[in-house]
Amino acid sequence: MQWIPPFDPKRYHLEQLLAARGVDPDWLADNSLDTYSPPNVARYSITKAAEVIPFRYQTAIVDQPDVLNWCKELVDQALAAQKAGRSAIATVRRGRSLLLLGLTGTGKTHQAYASIRELAITGVAATWATTTAADMYAALRPRHGIDSEAEFRRYRDASILLVDDLGAERKPTEFTEEINFRLINWRYEHQLPTLITSNLLPKEIAARLGDRVTSRLIEMCQRIVIEGPDRRRGEAA
Repeated sequence: MQWIPPFDPKRYHLEQLLAARGVDPDWLADNSLDTYSPPNVARYSITKAAEVIPFRYQTAIVDQPDVLNWCKELVDQALAAQKAGRSAIATVRRGRSLLLLGLTGTGKTHQAYASIRELAITGVAATWATTTAADMYAALRPRHGIDSEAEFRRYRDASILLVDDLGAERKPTEFTEEINFRLINWRYEHQLPTLITSNLLPKEIAARLGDRVTSRLIEMCQRIVIEGPDRRRGEAA
């Protein structure tokens, strides 16, 4: 019989999150050999999520009701698709996107990475790609020996994509405008859930990102404005 090592929720900082959602840690310890069973899918998702979550956000928990509802919506859609026979396992494939707006330090990035942790514990499968807008542009700039189109497809095709700090560059260029449009348009047309954070005020979005991108964001995204003081300054005090 194949031996499956025990799963330790503490390794992934899950104790508080599981308690908050009423999930029994013993559920994740199920060593069933069925790799498609929910606890095994959750364990796989949790380990994969840990690979893309920065150290600072490894304990993040969603505390915005609208963000939590968005996560639940994606899970419900995945479960419904599985029940209808469109998928062997419940997998996030389509869904609404989320645009988190707010001033610097209000917790947008915290909520974004917390969403990944939230989804990972549900037993619903997903593939994540996470990046800041600045890092994405740097990764996609044409240079010798790098297939920038293959790198672009990694962001384009992820079942859930997180782009942090969209619109943060001081002055858009033709290159960044092209990347923004190609990425947002593809995910808009294929209804791929995209989680975007930005420091822009709602009235600034069109001026910074352009009408074509803004129009698609308005249609594809639920917009949530997160208010409050700069948490980073409070932590440093």
